[in-house]
Amino acid sequence: MKRREFLAAGAAIAACAPLPGWTAVLKGVGDLAAKTLDGAEIALRGSSVEDFAARLRGDVLLAGHPDYDRTRRIWNGMFDKHPALIARCTGASDVRHAVNFAREHQLLTAVRAGGHSVSGKSTCDGGLVIDLQRMQGVRVDPVAKRAYVESGSLLGQLDHESTAHGLATTAGTFSITGAAGLTLSGGFGRLGRRFGLACDNVASFDIVTADGRFIRASDDENPDLYWGLRGGGGNFGVVTSIEYRLHPVDPIVYGGYVAWPIDQARDALRFYRDIAMDAPELVNLNPNLYWEEGLPFIAVEACWSGNHAEGEAWLKRLRSFGRPVRDTLKPTPYVRIQSAADASAPDGIHSYAKNGFVGELTNDGIDLMLDVFQRSPGLYDMFMDHCGGAYARVPREATAFPRRDMAFVLAIWSGWPNGDGAEEKVARMRAHWKELEPLTEGFYTNYAGTDPVATRDRQNFGANFERLVAVKAKHDPTNLFRLNANVPPKI
Repeated sequence: MKRREFLAAGAAIAACAPLPGWTAVLKGVGDLAAKTLDGAEIALRGSSVEDFAARLRGDVLLAGHPDYDRTRRIWNGMFDKHPALIARCTGASDVRHAVNFAREHQLLTAVRAGGHSVSGKSTCDGGLVIDLQRMQGVRVDPVAKRAYVESGSLLGQLDHESTAHGLATTAGTFSITGAAGLTLSGGFGRLGRRFGLACDNVASFDIVTADGRFIRASDDENPDLYWGLRGGGGNFGVVTSIEYRLHPVDPIVYGGYVAWPIDQARDALRFYRDIAMDAPELVNLNPNLYWEEGLPFIAVEACWSGNHAEGEAWLKRLRSFGRPVRDTLKPTPYVRIQSAADASAPDGIHSYAKNGFVGELTNDGIDLMLDVFQRSPGLYDMFMDHCGGAYARVPREATAFPRRDMAFVLAIWSGWPNGDGAEEKVARMRAHWKELEPLTEGFYTNYAGTDPVATRDRQNFGANFERLVAVKAKHDPTNLFRLNANVPPKI
């Protein structure tokens, strides 16, 4: 007979000490306060909670469980929420039970995979969190050039296993990011100009839809859902596994960055723009305006994933521009470059960001960027993602991802060790972004901050929106999965 630990707070919960080598069975849970999809307060019957817990191989945590506080916290410390229940799933079967429980009780439901969400939508107050962090694992088939990734896995795990076989795919720029969340909303990365978005490299998804079905989405099976999952975010269900196409890539790339003081930034950004527009797809060039010891700098990070000699020769123009104060370009393990920025965004950081797609970077636009950046010393970093190449070769209608014609993504980002003064800092960042926003059109969901607006999400998907609504209506007609860049099931 299976036993599991399931402790809960409150006088109505009967304490039960774990047996050696086993865990305790929950008995006598009282009614549990929770919130529904429309925000109404309900009382979940204790017997229903007990039955739900008994069906899982994993755990159901309530407030008072020793793991509850640790598990409810997410990467972005701006969000300190208290779900009524956390279902720590160990596999697709657990996910199905969790989805069925959420649907039957119409519970406010959040899905946490990697939990690296800037917008904090992988948690909620009073609802159910379907936690996938125990579902981690990457299996690589080097002959078929495929990686099979469980949805709680981080990008660093994908990179580590793939590069061991001389293979890789587009996988973000932080190794601590969750693979599923990044991929479902698009997925930029240092290999993206060569291979396309992370979602462009997905061969199939395993997913549990709102009706509790476990299905596969690919070109051949449920193609409408496959289309929507590639850029439409977590709107359609809980993805439990992703099959990625891999590509031959030298595990050692030619990369690093070149930095200049701020007095050279205007010329450096213009030079960057001019070389970036016609750059080979083997190179990714991301500029970053940042503060170090109270002084502003500009750096351009480069990652050349082809022949080292050719990369060194092409990047010579970047290294010889102006009067650099730092140059770290050299042959470097790809996994090291992928994890280089991790320390700047530790778990629990209080993070906020704004971003938008940029079609053309003009001289006036560069001047505005520099002016805005220097007006709040130390408040945030300003960076750009280098687009074009393989990103643009995919037709707009081929996936749900909204923009293929962008040249860059412009973003401001900041993180603070605690919440002191966060409200005032966020207000200043919003004000600065209002000045920068005219340079942009639409936004990248994975960089979106904490202030989503439904009409903004609709405009962002553009011509793909109505098709997304049809997919949503088919697979999630009650909008159970709404804590995302939400697409409603009807217009």
